[in-house]
Amino acid sequence: MVKFGKKEEKVHSYTPVEGRKDSFAHGLNFYKLFFIFMIGCVVGYCIEMLWCYLRLGYFESRQGLIYGPFSPVYGIGAVIFTVVLYRFRHANGVVIFLASGIIGGVFEYLCSLFQELIFGTVSWEYSDSPLNVQGRTNVFFAVCWGILGLIFLKHMLPFFTNLIERIPNRPGKVIAWVLLVFMVFDIVISSAAIRRQTNRHLGIPANNPVAVFLDEHYTDEYLKKVYPNMQLA
Repeated sequence: MVKFGKKEEKVHSYTPVEGRKDSFAHGLNFYKLFFIFMIGCVVGYCIEMLWCYLRLGYFESRQGLIYGPFSPVYGIGAVIFTVVLYRFRHANGVVIFLASGIIGGVFEYLCSLFQELIFGTVSWEYSDSPLNVQGRTNVFFAVCWGILGLIFLKHMLPFFTNLIERIPNRPGKVIAWVLLVFMVFDIVISSAAIRRQTNRHLGIPANNPVAVFLDEHYTDEYLKKVYPNMQLA
């Protein structure tokens, strides 16, 4: 009984809700979810780069933002998986796989729709693949999301949770806020640059200082290097 109790304590010390109560990132609070978002952004970027290499035979930029190796789609996905799927952490693997596939497929569809409506661009298009949904997602990538969600919930989340909670409290909070400020800047400037690129192609002139700045510093050639897959909708 004693050994069993110790084993259970070791296992639960890695869970996001039952971790160190004295940690700044205890439970599913803002700091925990923000660091999971950041980790998801970087890991997602690496996954995309690897997938690109396996599919094309060479590496190609898969950044979601202009500055840094970040893919916010994966970061947001990691947070959604954490919040929504945590209740299923003890469920059968098939249940987690199916739930992850559905959530991931819907999320990918909404991301594609949001990008097209807000920025007038698309970064992926699956119309030529079987069992696709308006070219925004398909069954194959839903299966990929299912596998990724299963691996994330069973292995990646416990590991990264333990890692996050090992960060000292004060430095952890400082790092979180510094990264937050940087990410807000990165998201704003990236969104503005993409929106301005769309307007350039629509023939809308730069009629204010911000538009002029974006035209000078974030040209079509520059953005093509950052987002080689992105096209006007």
